[in-house]
Amino acid sequence: MSSILSWPLRVLGFWAWYAKEFAVANSSVIKDVVTPGNDATPCIARYECVSLTEGFYTLIAALITVTPGTLVVGAGETTDKGVRVMYVHGLYHDSADALRADLRDMETRMLKGLMIHPELNEEAQP
Repeated sequence: MSSILSWPLRVLGFWAWYAKEFAVANSSVIKDVVTPGNDATPCIARYECVSLTEGFYTLIAALITVTPGTLVVGAGETTDKGVRVMYVHGLYHDSADALRADLRDMETRMLKGLMIHPELNEEAQP
């Protein structure tokens, strides 16, 4: 019951967090474009999503792609455990592990913010 009551606040909280991250990513890309030199450290990471539905998988892919400096370049095969895989290009991460950590943070925040019962996704994880 408390998850239903807190849902509107969690939705607003997630979108506020995402707007901040979007602004920070924009400023990084703009700074790199208008200043001499290049701060980019591009990498591609194989990311295993924890989203259990097609809708949330599609939403996380869209959020990654519209965020400046990141792009979903492909979807991989679903693993034997039923985990969906995507390949993500990032411009400003020191390593693929750092990119994966940021993606996991975004997806976790998205699921906790947008799911009415986020505990259901946590219980079903492999």
